[in-house]
Amino acid sequence: MPETRRLAIVGYGKMGRMIEQFAPEYGFSVALKLDEFNNANFEGVTAENFRGIDAAIDFSIPSAVRKNVEGIAALGVNIVVGTTGWLEHLDAVRKTVENGGIGLVWSPNYSVGVNAFFRVVREAARLLESQPSYGAWAWEIHHSTKKDAPSGTLLKLLEEMKRAGYTHTIDVSSSRAGGHPGTHEIGFDSSADTITLRHTARSREGFARGALQAAKWVVGKKGFYEFGEIVFS
Repeated sequence: MPETRRLAIVGYGKMGRMIEQFAPEYGFSVALKLDEFNNANFEGVTAENFRGIDAAIDFSIPSAVRKNVEGIAALGVNIVVGTTGWLEHLDAVRKTVENGGIGLVWSPNYSVGVNAFFRVVREAARLLESQPSYGAWAWEIHHSTKKDAPSGTLLKLLEEMKRAGYTHTIDVSSSRAGGHPGTHEIGFDSSADTITLRHTARSREGFARGALQAAKWVVGKKGFYEFGEIVFS
């Protein structure tokens, strides 16, 4: 029988609780839960707390990600980061991973479907770059408590379009309302027709399962990875 691995959850909100619910299906037991009550000033990131931890999953807040990664990396524990809104620190986090000799998986969205959607959008942008009659838009909606707008997923979609060589103007907008788990839409429009590409999440379950899939994969690895690099490999 496979050995159960020990998981730390950093940020024990709705996502953290869902990760805890599904963790046993991925061979993990949740051995540590950190939140604003026991890690407000990073006091929970200690050698004692992380002793025997095989991987950590961070769904905390944007302002905490860099220090969480620095502290956990210093303890030699591999990390999955699902928090968004911290990309101004991306280079520093990459350096921390390299210097710490750990493995880290990052994604603005751990849905397998969304990571397929990234590739579909990139290909559409590549095909339409040479067609000046088409304009483009990017839109998303999330629940009213989401802290970043545009979302990390929408920013990633824009990045994928630019990587494909798309240089035309893209109109970008975000909506926040109710409890919506997330819809992302990319559109191309001309006087002749409209192409609409959309991904709609039904719940947070896909995000939690993807993060656990990444945590299972990153155990024993070194380096900085994006979820899309590993999920289709």
